[in-house]
Amino acid sequence: MTFVEVVRPGPLRWFWYALGGGLPPRFRAWVLHDATCRTWQLRHFARAFAQMSLVAAPVLLLVPGPLWVRLLAVLLGWLVALQYALFTMEEAVEHRVRKAGFPPGAAQAGRHELHADERAAAAARYAARYRAPEA
Repeated sequence: MTFVEVVRPGPLRWFWYALGGGLPPRFRAWVLHDATCRTWQLRHFARAFAQMSLVAAPVLLLVPGPLWVRLLAVLLGWLVALQYALFTMEEAVEHRVRKAGFPPGAAQAGRHELHADERAAAAARYAARYRAPEA
């Protein structure tokens, strides 16, 4: 196994990445790390939040009306957008990984490999509890 240094993008490049932009090849390992680490779901929602903030700021600042109405509109919009982000999470993350040059399914395979020991232990516990001992 070869070691690849993970280079994290700066804030502006990350924001571009969160909006759906591509990153240079030197960030390729970081994109895979971003899609397979323990907190990949939270990272996905952070990217979704960054996208939603681009819509929320103009609504709060430019749309006329009472502040409570604008805040409620932003909150309800965020809830709908977060629900959509939840429903498309796996596909969106896989797309980002493919865009970085990895084969289809690389993110899922990485997460699967990361938790293989935990799944094997859970399967052993299940088998010990629910499978009849062989005679």
